Amino acid sequence: MKKLKVQDLIAVGIYTAIYFLLMSVCLLILRFVIPGFHNLFIPAVTALFSGIIYLILLNKVPKFGAITIMGTVVGLFFLISGHFPLAFLPNMLCALAADLIQYKTKLKENVRVLASYIVFSFGLMGPILPLWFMKNAYIDSLVARGKDETYIAGVFAHTSNVMLGLCALAVLIGAVAGLGIGSRLMEKHFQPTIQSHKG
Repeated sequence: MKKLKVQDLIAVGIYTAIYFLLMSVCLLILRFVIPGFHNLFIPAVTALFSGIIYLILLNKVPKFGAITIMGTVVGLFFLISGHFPLAFLPNMLCALAADLIQYKTKLKENVRVLASYIVFSFGLMGPILPLWFMKNAYIDSLVARGKDETYIAGVFAHTSNVMLGLCALAVLIGAVAGLGIGSRLMEKHFQPTIQSHKG
């Protein structure tokens, strides 16, 4: 497997920036469409519209490590932007798992790409998972940031177990649909040949 070069890192940085921009636009729209639920469904909506970015990354930088770098940068953004301290870990771990699936398995190419994108997309649940699994620590972090009881109550207003399941299901559906949309766009506008790489 070829190593990443400087130009590869630059390309990954560009696609990561586009990914950030797309995620920000999705969040802005969701704030108006479903206020109060926007943070819970931003992973799914981002997955729905980011399939094309993921496919371009695989096409332009078809090397192990590119996916991991993108996910790590996204995770570090969450870390430095005031999210719960452990929110960055799922991004890093899911990106690494996606990289391994894409370049270290012998699955059929279409299955491999879909599986890696689904796993990568679940990394965006990092900022919201502590709402369910580390509630007390999350509340303490909000208090430390000066948030009042009303704000905190609003954050946890929709965090039922059913909602967690819906969020996860939405990410799965969003990733599958997003990769389908991305594939059509690639075929129509970019005419790529995503190469098959074996680990």
